[in-house]
Amino acid sequence: MPSLDDLLRAAVAGVGGAERTGQVEMAEAVADAVRRREHLLVQAGTGTGKSLAYLVPAVQHAVDTGRTAVVATATLALQAQIVDRDMPRLAEALEPVLGRRPTYALVKGRRNYVCLHKLEGGFPDEDADSLMAVGDVDRSAGRLGQEVVRLRQWAERTESGDRDELVPGVSERAWRQVSVSAQECLGSRCPMVSECFVERSREAARDVDVVVTNHSFMAIDAFEGRQLLPEHDVLVVDEGHELVDRVTSTITDELTPGSVRAAGKRAGRQADAAEALDDAATLLESVLEPLPEGRLTSLPDALATALGRIRDVARAASTELKPQQGEQPDTAKQVARAAVDELFESAERMLDERELDVVWVSKDPRRGPVLRVAPMSVAMLVRDKVFGDRTVVITSATLELGGSFDAVAGTIGLRGEDAPRWRGLDVGSPFDYPRQGVAYVATHLPPPGRDGTAPETLDEIEALVRAAGGRTLGLFSSMRAAREATEVMRERLEDTDVVVLCQGEDQIATLVREFAKDPRTCLFGTLSLWQGVDVPGSSCQLVIVDRIPFPRPDDPLASARSQAIARMGGNGFMAVSATHAALRLAQGAGRLIRRSDDRGVVAFLDSRMMTGRYAGFLQRSLPPFWPTADRDLVLGALRRLDETAPPPLPVSEPTLRGLTGAVAGTTMAAAAPEPAERPVAHPPPPPESARTAVTQGHAWSAQEDEELRDGVGLGLTLEELAESMELPPDVVAARLDGLGLEAGADARLTFD
Repeated sequence: MPSLDDLLRAAVAGVGGAERTGQVEMAEAVADAVRRREHLLVQAGTGTGKSLAYLVPAVQHAVDTGRTAVVATATLALQAQIVDRDMPRLAEALEPVLGRRPTYALVKGRRNYVCLHKLEGGFPDEDADSLMAVGDVDRSAGRLGQEVVRLRQWAERTESGDRDELVPGVSERAWRQVSVSAQECLGSRCPMVSECFVERSREAARDVDVVVTNHSFMAIDAFEGRQLLPEHDVLVVDEGHELVDRVTSTITDELTPGSVRAAGKRAGRQADAAEALDDAATLLESVLEPLPEGRLTSLPDALATALGRIRDVARAASTELKPQQGEQPDTAKQVARAAVDELFESAERMLDERELDVVWVSKDPRRGPVLRVAPMSVAMLVRDKVFGDRTVVITSATLELGGSFDAVAGTIGLRGEDAPRWRGLDVGSPFDYPRQGVAYVATHLPPPGRDGTAPETLDEIEALVRAAGGRTLGLFSSMRAAREATEVMRERLEDTDVVVLCQGEDQIATLVREFAKDPRTCLFGTLSLWQGVDVPGSSCQLVIVDRIPFPRPDDPLASARSQAIARMGGNGFMAVSATHAALRLAQGAGRLIRRSDDRGVVAFLDSRMMTGRYAGFLQRSLPPFWPTADRDLVLGALRRLDETAPPPLPVSEPTLRGLTGAVAGTTMAAAAPEPAERPVAHPPPPPESARTAVTQGHAWSAQEDEELRDGVGLGLTLEELAESMELPPDVVAARLDGLGLEAGADARLTFD
């Protein structure tokens, strides 16, 4: 086996890079952790080349032992980068040194792939006005019908069946017509199992050297014991700062009267117990309606009775729906059983009142009361299930918060009694942050309030954007703030050639590409823009942060965690709220400097970055930019950067994939060469009118519909959607229903 140094040198040369001290240090630490069978937390700043630093030792281990290494990421963008760019070049570079070409595959959850059996009508229709039927009968039946027609055309030609290959995308309602969940899938009893995209992709991934997946899929594999991933003794978790939130989301359950009734409807006449589910739903509704929103520290007797009824009836219905030995697969029964099993598991979990579970009630104007349960902490679960029998490398550009790994380590079970052995390492960054970037705090602005963005803040945004000549990524605390700033800037900047885009107006990936292509463009948004946006070069020379991103004070999980820490004598605010804010700020500020020749300004429009008692902690979590509070100096610097900026860098377009998830036409794609014409879906014809619908007097535009879809995809609640669109909740709820969508769920820097 060639040495790690030989492999890393070959890999770096193969990608056309130069040796970086931090990259070498990280690669050696990863290899050492694998050899010692201990865990590693490694912070590697942007530009370190951390992907190669963990992929090379992972490949070395896989080739040496014959065991697959798994890489789990949080974002689709990084998955695509690894599979489309890093692994193909790495495999080509290492082949002469290793004597064979390293292999790799991309693995995702079942819902991400088209189901051929469902496409052929093998499952019951989910809607009374079946979109599949609409697509067959009338191809001009409107947007949703057109989407299904496009899906069918694409499904006939795709090699991977992967939804991410579909450009432009389709609505969630249309995608549901051609996909199934893991619970609904017939598995080995499916008549089309030999052609199944999911099964074929997982079979192709069984013996590869490196499998790339996501945090949620990795968590399901670890927690539920389904063995969805190949056997592996090395796991690399990239974007590790996101692991806790992704794991928490994966194991959060909810119940609504509507979901109970829907399960009963699915069971229909196939189970005698199905009718009782409707009664159980009515009972649950009568109990939840008078309960106030918020956390339930214990279950009221009436609620416990309702949950017990749901659990018992769901168990009985599931037993009736269970297929008998030798019975032919019945897709209707399978779908119904999946729905009632989900009810049973959620109700039983809530009744268990586990010590670390948090149960709370929220009110949705469209769905009614919602009962949710989520773990207060996943630390012990991650310790037992993820760190148990493998070497785990957690890496990110932001793992040290306030100058220590302790905060992150504690959330993933690496602190306390019987914690496994681990090492923390910060390999730094090759960037000269004090020379490349400026951290500006606008101390003259009023503190952020609850009544929208202050006029002085909007004036500041305008001045900064004008000085930068566009080139601005605006990170806002809410969609309402992002939309308000977008509308105001569009009006005020009419005398310039600056274009302002806003999250929700198109798919995130499309907006980011447009932002990267045109230096006179600004992109404003929230949530997903704080992390994962990689726009190197002159298109992004100003990052604006409107306020410190503390969690909402009424968030049940955050408040429960704070209270639990306070009861143990700790500082709940610093451990939960300040840590959350520090992580987001570090990620947001990290959008600015992506290459060694990048220059720019991060502007914080919240004076609490200097005045708050937690300011030192937040500042120590940021890259070490040159700090200032001098407005004139910053505006002058932005103007000079705009005047001397080079052209923007080329922007990559979406890539067609083969069976293993690799780029079609490459060795690892295991598919025919890429066709001359990409089998992408074509956009639907333009609507006859600018109005797509009218709900309660409001005429909806296609742009507003896309904003709704994007908001739902980000998990926004109905209240958050209504607030961001400045419309009454009942108007938004009516349009969501029409689209078939469902709403979610100490030492300080000296600023002179």
